[in-house]
Parts: sequence; structure tokens; C-alpha cells
Amino acid sequence: MVAIGVSPVRMVLAVVSVTASLGGCYVVPIHPDGTVAHPASILAASAVVQPAIVVREPAATTLAARLYPANPVASQRGMAAGTVVDFGTGKGRFVLDYDGERLSGESTRIRGDERRGIASAYGPRGTYMSCDYRMSSPSQGTGSCTLSDGARYTVHLGN
Repeated sequence: MVAIGVSPVRMVLAVVSVTASLGGCYVVPIHPDGTVAHPASILAASAVVQPAIVVREPAATTLAARLYPANPVASQRGMAAGTVVDFGTGKGRFVLDYDGERLSGESTRIRGDERRGIASAYGPRGTYMSCDYRMSSPSQGTGSCTLSDGARYTVHLGN
């Protein structure tokens, strides 16, 4: 497919121009002398329309977290509350107010047992918390949390 009187450079420019106008990106193979190696296959490939692929992220769900005292140390501090944002990917973020300190952290579902998970959080004064939980449905679950001051809590997740 070589036009009479058209230089190889103009042919390459024409192919590149057509390809760019169709919105695709292609590698154009050329010979050492600058001529296009396979102009017919390049033009045919540029005419193929690729279907659009739409990837949807899982919707994030916000759940209430209520912590009830389970030992004397926790009873002195009282009930605690926070929120968990479940990204639907096996990961989540949570924020919890505990004894005047805001703890923040993340939760991760256990591979192989998608209902079970662990969570960890940390606060600016050095308080930390570790939790183990189990979801009974996508929007409700229970578990237990232990804090660095020795407090233990029973946690309820859900709205």
C-alpha cells in the first residue's frame, strides 16, 4: 500500500496521524532506512475499536463500633464508641474515642475465613488497642478488644 509519489517519511507521518486521531497508542516498526515495516497491518490495527472496560470499586460502608467494658479497668473508663469504614476489599479504617484520646487504625479480614478479622489502633498519647472480631453479616459483628492500659472490651459492630 504505497502511494505513488509519496515519500516514506510522509507515509509514516500519515500513518501516525491517522493512528493518533483515533485515540489509540501504537508502536510503529520501521526499517533502518526509515520506511514503515508493515503499513497495511498498522492501518488495519488502528481501525479496530476496543470496548471500554468499566471497573467499579466496592462501595464503602460505615459501621458504628460500640465497646462495652469487660473487666474492672475498662469499667473505670466506661463505654467507648467509634466508627469503622469497611471498604469492601477486606480492609477498613476506624476511629475510636477512648478516655479523651482519639485512636485510629485499620482492620483486616482473615484470608480463608472472610468473616473473621483483626484490628489495631494507636493514639497520640501512646495508647494502643488490638481487636479480634467476627462478622455475622456484612453489616453486623462482635468481638473483643484489649488496650495497652489493661482494659478489655466486648465490641459490637453495626448500625
